[in-house]
Amino acid sequence: MKSVVVFPERCVGCMQCMFECAVSHSQIKDFRAIFEEPIPKPRIHVYSTIENYAFPSKCRHCEPAPCMEACPTSSVKREEGIVFVDVNRCINCGMCAMVCPFGAIRFHLDWKRVERLPVSYKCDGCIERVSEGELPACVEACKTGALKYGDVNELVKEEERRIASTYSPLFQKKEIVPENYRLWVELRRR
Repeated sequence: MKSVVVFPERCVGCMQCMFECAVSHSQIKDFRAIFEEPIPKPRIHVYSTIENYAFPSKCRHCEPAPCMEACPTSSVKREEGIVFVDVNRCINCGMCAMVCPFGAIRFHLDWKRVERLPVSYKCDGCIERVSEGELPACVEACKTGALKYGDVNELVKEEERRIASTYSPLFQKKEIVPENYRLWVELRRR
């Protein structure tokens, strides 16, 4: 299954993913969206820490999804592996946000909602963009590679290969490598 995978060690906290997410979910779909009413809100959030680390947090589209199970109106639904909110069914009870283990659900006004009531906002996987062959907005905006879109298993394998190729030269120096590791490498060669 394709999904957005977060590599937090690459995030610099620029928040471009948040901006692009809000713009892509606006009515006019460009930077003038900041003048819309209601102001579009992002569905991904970047948390910064005191140590200057940043972490982009978004919905993980859990299986099973606690937010879906907790929603009394069935406004939280799953389609093609993506958990999303039907804004016209949401009653703003907050049950989904209370059970979300990642804190990925917020409440804001939405231009798609008929009544002007806050509704739950969460990552919808940019389902419209992906169906048109585009990348999710946050991935397209991320210049450091902290957010990638693709098959989860393939992305993890790719990252493992990158890390292994980066650090394998270090293991060639005798003073860095523990003796039992050198023995293991020698046994593998035979």
